[in-house]
Amino acid sequence: MSPLKMGILGAARIAPPALIDPARENPEVEIVAVAARDLGRAQAFAAQHDIAEALGSYDDLVNHPGIDAVYNALPPSRHADLTLAALKAGKHVLCEKPFSMSGDEALAMTDAARDAGLILMEAFHYRYHPLWARVLEIVREELGVLQTIEAEFSVAIAETPDELRFFPELGGGALGDLGTYCVHWCRSVAGAEPEVISASRATHSGGVDLATRAELAFPGGVRGSITCDMRGPMSGRLIVEGTAGRLTVINPLAPQAGHVIKIQIGGERRLETVEKVTTYSCQMAAFVHAVRTGEAPITSGADTVAQMRVLDAIRARAG
Repeated sequence: MSPLKMGILGAARIAPPALIDPARENPEVEIVAVAARDLGRAQAFAAQHDIAEALGSYDDLVNHPGIDAVYNALPPSRHADLTLAALKAGKHVLCEKPFSMSGDEALAMTDAARDAGLILMEAFHYRYHPLWARVLEIVREELGVLQTIEAEFSVAIAETPDELRFFPELGGGALGDLGTYCVHWCRSVAGAEPEVISASRATHSGGVDLATRAELAFPGGVRGSITCDMRGPMSGRLIVEGTAGRLTVINPLAPQAGHVIKIQIGGERRLETVEKVTTYSCQMAAFVHAVRTGEAPITSGADTVAQMRVLDAIRARAG
């Protein structure tokens, strides 16, 4: 079977670790083109990463006859229109997070993918790693009745002229960039959708949220909380408590960089780790499998719409 031929929308910093490196390790994938608004930038990126073709137009890439699938690495403000264009052109799409600018956009995108019979997958790479299969196994089998879920992700992001996360019109801000992971961690553990009880934010002079905190209520009386902060310090953890015990996951996002699973059941405590395969290689394998089989990946369809609806509700609560 010939490899899945992919094109990249945007000469973005995330593309090498998220797509190019995993593709080199996966014989079922070939990166054939990259597009940027500036042809020179696309050419430089292509030369650096040994990509055959550079394009100076996003439309040229989504309509490229030699491409089977598109990786949308652009800012969130360009996720909906270009993903819809790619789907219309018959391309599968792996779309970076946050999936869109709103739940309504997400619904339009997923409806278009369903109608076209194509795969549209949100790039929550962490969710395909063996760590998460183990986390959910512990939650379901050892913690008893679920009570609380706490998720935190903070990292210092320097404000520079080209740092897109400081531009609200592009979809920047802590909630979309960092907090979306926290929300998805909580939703994945609960296996249900929350009501947003309260939310607050620290706002940058440019309008984006530097930090956001929200309190969530899941069915069955399960309480959740998310905290995200672009001011740092570096921190990423998930704490889950049930009637029988407590689970703490250090670095649930990128376990290949080091992680630990702490389990306390009654008076017994133990530590676990899983294999250090990269989350991005797991994501790549999941995307290829979905395209080859037509099976919907975990982070697609209703999951992506529900995720964006929660982000919408948090923003509304936070004002």
